[in-house]
Amino acid sequence: MHTFATIRARAEKHKGGPAKLKKLLKPVLSKKKLAQKSDDRFLAMMARAINQAGFNWTVIANKWPQFEEAFFGFDVAKLGCMPPERWEAYVKDIRVVRHWPKIKAVMENTYFIQDTARQHDSFARFIADWPESDQVGLMIHLKKHGSRLGGNTGQWFLRYVGKDSFVLSQDVVTAIQDAGVDVADAPTSKRDLTKIQNAFNEWHEETGLPYTHLSRIAGFSVGTNYESTKIQSEMAKFVTD
Repeated sequence: MHTFATIRARAEKHKGGPAKLKKLLKPVLSKKKLAQKSDDRFLAMMARAINQAGFNWTVIANKWPQFEEAFFGFDVAKLGCMPPERWEAYVKDIRVVRHWPKIKAVMENTYFIQDTARQHDSFARFIADWPESDQVGLMIHLKKHGSRLGGNTGQWFLRYVGKDSFVLSQDVVTAIQDAGVDVADAPTSKRDLTKIQNAFNEWHEETGLPYTHLSRIAGFSVGTNYESTKIQSEMAKFVTD
């Protein structure tokens, strides 16, 4: 496997030099700050990632204030007390995407967050404490215990809330393959994901960089970088310190 220095050098060339690349790498939340976030923000970002899946990102971005209004600012306690018929009424609410499986996912993730918070003091603490060196384990947990949080949706969610993490966009996967890691073009198997986790762990040891920066630099090193640029734009709007 190539060292990360090779990937970084290619990204610097692609982006016009080290200084310009550095400007594209925003600070990553500390574990302390991540743990201080309120659980409503985690539910909100779950809903955002789920609604973006298979849908136009711009439409969701433009409707997001209405989502926040419709779901009471994603207040976990308030939503957790709603009867089933109130959830079902959202299929007629023009403020949200009127698709029952996505609405049901918000309901089920409300209960997921509540159950997790009871075990770990808060959902934020649970996410903050999970080691970055085992992101794949966290992704498996989210898929198993959450609703519609598998695949890239779970990765977008982690990135949106500010967890130090990688996102396997097409560009990032291509960069990983170019580095000599033998994985599928759309890696979903545990075997492939473990290889990717090991690669990021090695690069983290090599560079000391956060996983988020490693992921973004990898994405910037190949392709058009459209997805990576889109991630940055969305995070600037919805992820705050």
